[in-house]
Amino acid sequence: MPTLNLTTDELLSTTRAVRKRLDLTRLVEPEVLRECLELALQAPTPGSSQGWHFLVVTDPDQRAALAALYRKKAYGPGGQEDILKQMISSAADEREAEQLVRTFAPARYLTEHLHEVPVHVIPCIEGRTTDLTGLEEAAFWGGILPAAWSFMLAARSRGLGTVLTSIHLAYEREAAEVLGIPYERITQAGLIPVAYTTGGTQFKPAARKPLETVVHWNRW
Repeated sequence: MPTLNLTTDELLSTTRAVRKRLDLTRLVEPEVLRECLELALQAPTPGSSQGWHFLVVTDPDQRAALAALYRKKAYGPGGQEDILKQMISSAADEREAEQLVRTFAPARYLTEHLHEVPVHVIPCIEGRTTDLTGLEEAAFWGGILPAAWSFMLAARSRGLGTVLTSIHLAYEREAAEVLGIPYERITQAGLIPVAYTTGGTQFKPAARKPLETVVHWNRW
């Protein structure tokens, strides 16, 4: 699969969270996924052990089951719809409320169409976070999240859109049963929908806070 020939800076500044521009009709070739996963395996690890795993879900029934769990939380208590309603109720005026609806629109679209996304990738890591100290938990997540990000960068360079989601983890045990994951030994770190993008492969850097407002030198 030819890559987009993006520079390193272009790749890092245009790998967006893609929710609406996912092509729900085009299959993603297994060999392309393998290329991305091979690169993900080269991510740095916090120690000598490589306790990560990636579960690639293409079966329609399994995707539908995962999407159902995702919607169960999204539309349930404390889910994204509840959060949106609370924010709208606190909006200063109708214009701000409309902007909130537009902001949430991509997430709502993904929730409705997740089952149609051709590939779900579940990054996993050996162990559970139960009774870990803050230091141990930071190292635990540091063992999988760099690999997940490397996968997403590799996918972007091949014209694929991704987003790291976590909503289904509200029902992680049920998802483990769907996928045959040994829940007591393996932790799911998220769900990455993967598809080719619609409207071309061009993405712009996102609007972000000025660097000076988020970087602290020596002291906060």
